[in-house]
Amino acid sequence: MTDLDSYKQQLKEFYGSRTTYDHEEGTRHPLEAKILLEFVPLHSGQKILDVATGTGLLAIPAAEKVGSQGYVIGIDMTPGMLHQARLKIAAAKLQNIELIEADAEYLNFSDSSFDVVFCCEAIVLFPDILTILQKWYRFLKTGGFVAFTCPPETAYMASLQQSVCARVLGVSLLHILEPLGTPEKCRNLLIQAGFRDIEIKIEPSGRYRPLRDKELSEIAININFKGNSLLSKLSQEQLNQLQVEYKAEIEKLATDQGIWEDTTKFFVRARK
Repeated sequence: MTDLDSYKQQLKEFYGSRTTYDHEEGTRHPLEAKILLEFVPLHSGQKILDVATGTGLLAIPAAEKVGSQGYVIGIDMTPGMLHQARLKIAAAKLQNIELIEADAEYLNFSDSSFDVVFCCEAIVLFPDILTILQKWYRFLKTGGFVAFTCPPETAYMASLQQSVCARVLGVSLLHILEPLGTPEKCRNLLIQAGFRDIEIKIEPSGRYRPLRDKELSEIAININFKGNSLLSKLSQEQLNQLQVEYKAEIEKLATDQGIWEDTTKFFVRARK
């Protein structure tokens, strides 16, 4: 069970506070948007949907690629990120891009409205991934592409977070990276949603992070376990214990350069 309202509220707060998103972690976010965009053959006149568009890292170059005959709709539920996107769109003088502030889970378009549906960095955040893939399938024209990125289930210290939670709470919780965490899982969900011609490209990457960046905040716990209802029943004592034990495990991994974090990504595309 998930406490969806508080989970989504926390997502909005977490992403809304990231005013330097485009430059966080170096050039990683713009680079991943660029790789995903190039993974799909775009051409003039196409209609594109960019789900969880954020600051427009993918939507803006997509709008440039499809030209004045094409059109891009970007959806995001975070006003702060959309504000950053609007400033960039105005600076680029683009007329063929529309941003909608909405929860993509509840937004509907007519069947066969789009040539491509993109989702860079955010598909793992959806409470029900199969349902959202089925919705995108419906929005696509026959032959249209869905394309998204997701990390493997072992990235971003996920396994460590899971084992510490299991130890402190005495129960194993589903981590946010698990449903799409292997190429096989991605493939199976896409097949269930009706897609074909599935291609998955693995781009290995990683970085050293300072120890201080590896705190496990309450908001991070809630997001990483998708607002699991068990978490709302956590006592302050349990929360403190979780944070202390996680920090102790992280410290064991510390080197002179910091903590090594796997940031590998799957780039996934499929056709309707």
